[in-house]
Amino acid sequence: MSTSLVRYASPDDPGQARWGVLFDRRIAPLPGTYDTTADLIRHGQVEARALTAAQAVIAIDDVTVLSPITANQQFLCQGVNYGSHVRESGMDTANMPFNTFFTKASSSLSGPYDDVVRPAHVKLLDYEIELGLVLGRDLTTGVQVQPDRLHDVLAGITIVNDVSARDVQLPQGQFYKGKSYRTFGPAGPVLLLLEPAEWQRWPDLHMRLSVNGQVRQDTYCRDMLHPPHATVSEFSALQNLQAGDLIATGTPAGCAAKAPGKLPMWVARHFLSEPTKWRLFIKGGLRNPLYLQPNDVMSLSIRTDDGALDLGQQRTVVVA
Repeated sequence: MSTSLVRYASPDDPGQARWGVLFDRRIAPLPGTYDTTADLIRHGQVEARALTAAQAVIAIDDVTVLSPITANQQFLCQGVNYGSHVRESGMDTANMPFNTFFTKASSSLSGPYDDVVRPAHVKLLDYEIELGLVLGRDLTTGVQVQPDRLHDVLAGITIVNDVSARDVQLPQGQFYKGKSYRTFGPAGPVLLLLEPAEWQRWPDLHMRLSVNGQVRQDTYCRDMLHPPHATVSEFSALQNLQAGDLIATGTPAGCAAKAPGKLPMWVARHFLSEPTKWRLFIKGGLRNPLYLQPNDVMSLSIRTDDGALDLGQQRTVVVA
């Protein structure tokens, strides 16, 4: 049975983050102290799995829930990894054979209920619900992960919102700049530790994101073009990975940013200069009501329809 880990701080000791297991709305605190996600995964999993509901003595409403991924960990990402998102971006999945990787600054990580701060110069702020994979061990050489052996390399999963400044990311061709502002990476509320057999249910995870109660994204993880075992295999061949590192696996259709259509794209490519094309893109975006505004409330959930795997509910508010 999966284990719902939360990282939290108490009002009487806000500078000390603790870990616990969530049972309904109450937390059973871990006896040990783990400073990082890596420490918890390397040394605290047995302790966490041994806790019971009878030991849940802390109400979750009485603490501040923090990101389950600590800022020392790598924040790695996949792009254009859902067929529905590829198509709404004006591309053909047949022409997308490669797994697209980029990074976000770890300092963009924030808690599941923290405000998302829109920088003053950003006008086209977008949302992206993503399934986050959390590494279960260090990988310093390339490994070939088999589809039925995800538990050999991964510890758990969490909700990620890959918040993006489209008017920086797209005109500048800068994924890192457009996605790495502080608070642009809400994570949690839980880090769900999975048992070996439960990893086979990742395609059944149902992702939903709403803004002010309006559902914007609603897709199953089975829509991924590059599944988790292939992604971890390719990342491990490229670079070192550590326990606790986060891989955000891409977003489905429903973002505010969408391709303008084949004819406008053809005209832009053949008749408009780059500065003119992007000036028109931003001008059109300013009329798009789907982009996030101050006071907008984002709610995100990922769970199987039978509730057996449930990553909780993330809720954040956009502030200027």
